[in-house]
Amino acid sequence: MPGPQDSNKENMDPRAAQADDLGDTPGADWKLRFWCVFGGQVSSLVGSALTQFVLLWWITDTVGSVSALATAGMAALLPQALVGPLGGVLADRYSRRALMIAADATSAVCMLVLMGLFLSDGIQLWHAYVMMAIRSAMQGFQQPAAAASTAMLVPKHFLPRAAGLDRTFASLTIVGAAPLGALAIGFLPIGLALSIDVVTAVLGIIPLLIFRIPQPRVPEGERSSFRLEFRDGLRLVWGHHGLRHLYILLGMLTLVMMPCATLILLLVKEQFLGGPAKVATMEAAAGVAIVASGLIVTMIAPRRQILWVLWASVVSSFALALTALMPAGFFWAAVIWWAIGNGVYVIGDAARLALLQSTIPLHQQGRALSLLTSVMAFAGPVGIVLTIPIGEWIGVRWLFVLVGVAAGCVSLLAFRSSALMQLGRSESGPPSRDS
Repeated sequence: MPGPQDSNKENMDPRAAQADDLGDTPGADWKLRFWCVFGGQVSSLVGSALTQFVLLWWITDTVGSVSALATAGMAALLPQALVGPLGGVLADRYSRRALMIAADATSAVCMLVLMGLFLSDGIQLWHAYVMMAIRSAMQGFQQPAAAASTAMLVPKHFLPRAAGLDRTFASLTIVGAAPLGALAIGFLPIGLALSIDVVTAVLGIIPLLIFRIPQPRVPEGERSSFRLEFRDGLRLVWGHHGLRHLYILLGMLTLVMMPCATLILLLVKEQFLGGPAKVATMEAAAGVAIVASGLIVTMIAPRRQILWVLWASVVSSFALALTALMPAGFFWAAVIWWAIGNGVYVIGDAARLALLQSTIPLHQQGRALSLLTSVMAFAGPVGIVLTIPIGEWIGVRWLFVLVGVAAGCVSLLAFRSSALMQLGRSESGPPSRDS
């Protein structure tokens, strides 16, 4: 159990307590440094999303089988989930800036190899799988390093705004990947279209070469082996009741809602008798809602983040169910509900990121944030495997309704967790481990 000295420290603001221990602050020039680094990472993210679409389109156009696309999806997801915990430990032990540079550089080399294979007509399907898997693994190193760096780049009062910007652009790249990729393929052969990712990776690396990212010093006696530090990250989350409940909640929501992102095309086709044009309309509306939501979070910087996380989960879940409940002739009503669900989700996602960045000790954020990424990355494919048979039995429309209502009810029940409701309160202090 914590002693009196630990108890006094836990009553301090987490960032203030860590600043006393670590002596690291964002510095007077934090705005220039943050915007340059953030802009470079957004550029790299756009290039990666565009390339992912280009490669998936090539696989679809060349092979056109469900198994080929499923293999590509596993290659793009599983390596990141497996490598993520290791990437988190590395981000806490070593230079986060160096990890981000190495990850972007490796991804750029992968694209150069694929460009050469495409332009020489030597490309084979397994080449694409291997390169997608390597890039996915690099994301397992890059993402925890980037997420953990934010808390060192900006002062505490700007964390919610930074999280809003981060989630907004991350969501926009997902929505915009298809039109941007289609535009690139329309003007360039696939081999040259992949060069866009190389350029954006370089744009992501340049600010990291110019600006220093503060690295928290590990308190005396806490540095140990990789295995022990990974276990320490698990104990950090599992031993803190609020973090444990939040991770379980987010894993459950990802498990039940991830299939909807995959099956939205089928819902539009079967329920609203639509084709690519109607899908594009829904995604465009979602993009507008995402931008608006990101601006809202950036401007208001919500303080009780856990309330925003839970209410956003409730609203976005029921909005998903209402999207599918709209009759075939009410397509525009479905578009509105789809946009509301996506927009509100971004608000909750930004609040969740800011909450974790302000709650988890600075020198442990890499491993803790990567653990959440791995939980959600594993939950997504498992959810698809579990819910696809249900969808074939009851139909895609009622699968959306079932999933939305279930997720909404789980989110409402989460309000009854006192540990969750205490997350983010300054008086709760930094996370501690149960003894």
